[in-house]
Amino acid sequence: QVQLVESGGGSVKPGESLTLSCATSGFTLEYFRIGWFRQVPGKEREGVACMKILPQDLFVRPSVRARFTISKDKYKDIVYLQMRDLSPEDTGTYFCARSATSCSWSPDPYTHWGQGVQVTVSA
Repeated sequence: QVQLVESGGGSVKPGESLTLSCATSGFTLEYFRIGWFRQVPGKEREGVACMKILPQDLFVRPSVRARFTISKDKYKDIVYLQMRDLSPEDTGTYFCARSATSCSWSPDPYTHWGQGVQVTVSA
């Protein structure tokens, strides 16, 4: 059974950092792409980062590229989203998702999703 489970969300102050984890199971991670998305109420879900595992290729949305990093745990099937210098505009629900075909900022190629984790940035 394919599973993606996010963790690491929370409430932080502007300028602080958070690292989100996406623990995967039920499939061979190296054959897929893992994307991170965020969504705020009333807006479409937008991709912020994506990782092709093998061969490795990384994509980070230009608007967050200076502050967000996507990576894979060296030993475990976990993909991280490291976020630094957070601002209130980063508030939202963050999801990880699996794609068999491509990395995309659109949700379209992603067929399996985690349940999401809340990130709140507020003074």
